[in-house]
Parts: sequence; structure tokens; C-alpha cells
Amino acid sequence: MNLDQNLTSLDPAFARNQNALWMINQIFNGLVQIDSNLNTVPCIAKTWQVSEDGLTYRFNLRDDVFFHEHPLFAGGKGRKVVAADFAYSFYRLIDPAVGSSGGWIFSDKIAGKNSLVAVNDSTFQITLSKPFPAFLKLLTTQYCSVVPKEIVEHYAHEFRSHPVGTGPFKFKYWKEDEVLVLLKNENYWEKVSGTKLPYLDAVRVTFVTDKQSAFMNFLKKELDFFDKVDGSYRNEILTRDGRVTNKYRYAFRLRKAPYLCTEYIGILVDTNIAVTRNSPLRYLKVRQAINYAIDRSKLVRYLRNGVGIPATAGFIPKGMPGFDTAAVKGYHYNPEKAAQLLREAGFPNGQGMPQITLSTSSNYKDVIEFVQGELNAIGIQVKIDVSPSASLRDLIAKNGVNFFRGSWIADYPDGENYLAMFYSRNKVPFGPNYTAYYNKEFDRLFEQSYYETDENRRFKLHQQMDSMVTSYANIIPLFYDQSVTLTQNNISGLSNNAQNLLILKTVTKR
Repeated sequence: MNLDQNLTSLDPAFARNQNALWMINQIFNGLVQIDSNLNTVPCIAKTWQVSEDGLTYRFNLRDDVFFHEHPLFAGGKGRKVVAADFAYSFYRLIDPAVGSSGGWIFSDKIAGKNSLVAVNDSTFQITLSKPFPAFLKLLTTQYCSVVPKEIVEHYAHEFRSHPVGTGPFKFKYWKEDEVLVLLKNENYWEKVSGTKLPYLDAVRVTFVTDKQSAFMNFLKKELDFFDKVDGSYRNEILTRDGRVTNKYRYAFRLRKAPYLCTEYIGILVDTNIAVTRNSPLRYLKVRQAINYAIDRSKLVRYLRNGVGIPATAGFIPKGMPGFDTAAVKGYHYNPEKAAQLLREAGFPNGQGMPQITLSTSSNYKDVIEFVQGELNAIGIQVKIDVSPSASLRDLIAKNGVNFFRGSWIADYPDGENYLAMFYSRNKVPFGPNYTAYYNKEFDRLFEQSYYETDENRRFKLHQQMDSMVTSYANIIPLFYDQSVTLTQNNISGLSNNAQNLLILKTVTKR
């Protein structure tokens, strides 16, 4: 396979981008994992119990899981994983000396090291400061992988390029920017129908940054797997409705699946902030008019060749447990309704409305130009401001832009991860409330959801909150993304999950 960007690290404490997540998932395991339907299922923890108050989680560990063989272990053999390994691994995430990008996992949920307890070798206990119903889902993230203390301390910062885990594949070789090789872990513990995983002997990863070149390598069968159909060759591969063109109908397999990512336009709504004070976007009816003015189906069809689902059911994306188009009513294309709302806001056909600036990065300029055209059609004059991605992210994170393109990818498969963007206590700079949406009733429901253990009742609370944000129109959801992967015809067993997590342990190559 090929990754179009180099890896930043193979240390789970720094699993902060897709390429790192994908490779770390092959080398490491955690207490729990997700299945293809995003259910939390056992991994190194075979069973667990949660206290009635939702604060204490006790995990019962398997006794047949071993770290990969390494000369630093006795006799060069892999050491058995014990509860103390999880206490060490999880504390690393909040240890200031480590500086992990995953500190948010535990920093506001546990009181410190004493909350992570190895009761004995096979029992590990976590005590939370307050209930967090999505906690088990949070533990499926690659940040929560188990690492061996003696190896980590031996390599220190170089553990990033000398990883030792318990996963289906073990690290062999990495020449940065060129090639990474993982070999089958012959001692791996997981089985399917009595057969040991993984099925593949090895995984070889190249780092060709030019997507066109990588695609040509795939066509020459030098690659078995190709991720993300984009760029100048999208029209060559995909029809407007997202099917494989006749040219490639039998050449390879295309997989398209929901991906927990919402592409949106955000609107800053706190009029105490200077950039918002005199903006016409401070008016609810203007924001709602903008939502009705955009033909999302047309956007997905012509700009993305059918990759994506028009976002007409709120901010939480399709594929998320609890997603329900009947429960959350979003905005469908209705230019007449948009024009009516503009008139009611005091700007008939956009008259008297000052030009508004929409900020984006160059990668999404075509999408934002489409939005500009849709808004111009109802009389709203839009200027596009293109900034480098990092600069725009920085401005958004400081409430420095009034109208901006953004995306939110789920860190873990729970609607809470999306709704946290609108919780008052997550205002900038303390959290990701980039639109400065503050609503006491929303906050009350958000806090109530932390104490609700019944999944269906939690889903209803999530839908109620999503509906509130949708009505207020501080967010313009454009589309819920989809993952698109290509594999050669001799590859099978690749799972599709809405987290877009690459799972290679069940893959077979004939």
C-alpha cells in the first residue's frame, strides 16, 4: 500500500493523524476495539464491569497476550501483558514529560495516576472524576494502546521509530519518506473460527506523495490497496453518481462507505466578538437563508463525483450510531424559502446587505466557489479568502474569522464528540466551540446526557441537541463524507467501518 504523506510517529501517544492511526493499529492493541458496525468489543480485556454510578471501570485481561519479541525482554521472547502495562501506558498520555497529543483522552476525566490501578496482573481499574457514557468508545482510540515500559524507557523519544506492541503485525523496518515494512506476528493471540490472525505474511508501505503517480502504480498492480480517489483522475475512475466508469469496471474493486466526517461552513454568532458585531450573519434569518440556498446534492454529484452524502439531517454524520433522518430535520435546497427569509431579514434580493467574506484553504476552493455561486444567485455577495490550512485552523481556533469552511472528523464513534463543539464550557480557547454558540438549555441537555446510561435515551438527547444547533444555523453542514478505497481483485477481507480505521489482520491476498 501507499501513504501520500510520511508518518509522524509509530508511538501510540502521538497517534494524531490518519497515517499514524492506520499503522499503529497494525502494531498495537488496546483494552477494547471497534467492530465493523462501530460496536465496542473485547480486545485484551475479555470482559469488564462498570459501577452503578458510572465512575469505576474494571477490566479483566486475557492471559495469552504477549508483546512482540525483542532483545530487551528475557531470552528475547515477548513478555506477557499485565494490568500494570495499561496503568503505565495510560498515564503516559497525561504525563507532561511525554507531551502526548492524546492528553485530552484522560486529562479532564481522571484525578491522576491514582485513578489508574493494577488490582492484580489480570485486573485493571479506572476511576473517573465524573461519568462519561462514551468512555468505552474513547478507549478504542489508538492513543489507548498498550506499550511495554522497559522498551519505551530504553528508546525514549526514539520509540516513535522502534515500536513494540502486541498487534497482528510487528515492526521490521522504516526508512522515513521511503518505505515501511511490517511482518506477521506469528504469536498473535486473536483467532477467527479457530484460525490464527493475521493471514498476510507482511505489509509493505511506500510514501509516494504524488497521488497520480501512486494511482499509476496501483494500475500496474505494484500496489494492492489505494486510498482516496481525488484530483485530476477522479472523473476517469468515477461517474457522476459515484460508480466505477466502464473503463475500470472489472479492473479492481471499489469500496465506498460512510465516514464519520462532516464538512461544513461555520458562522461565528457571539456578537460580543468584534468580527461578528456588525456582520449581517448575526441575523438568524440570514443564516437560515444561506442554509436553504445551497444545493448539496448538486455539490456532491458534480464536485465530488457522488462521493459524500448531502448533509440534510443535522451536524452528526451518517454512519454514527443514533443517526436518524426522521429525528433531525436539516435544510433541503429551497431557493424560494431562502429569498423569503432574506426579505424578512430586511435584505430583499440581498439589497442593503454588505459583502461577506468566506474563509477557506486551497484544498476546498472549488467547494467554496460553488457555495459562492449559490449565494450570489439569491443576492448575497460573497468574497472568498484563501489561506494556508494551518493558518486558517489557527484563526478558527481563536474565533478570528466570521464565516469559514471546516470539517469535523470523529475521534471516537459517539455523537457526544460532535455536540461538544457547541457546549459553552468548550468556548475558545478551552475547547472547539469555534462558532461561539452559547445556549443554557443545550448545556443542560449536554450535561444530562453524561448521566444517561441507556443508549436509546442518549441518542434522543443527542438528536434534540443537534436539532437545536441546526435551527440556530450557526453551522451549515454541506455533506457527510464517505471513504473510497480501491483494492486489486485478489484482495478480500478488508472491513469497512465508518471510523475509516484500516484493519489488515483479516485481509487475504490470493
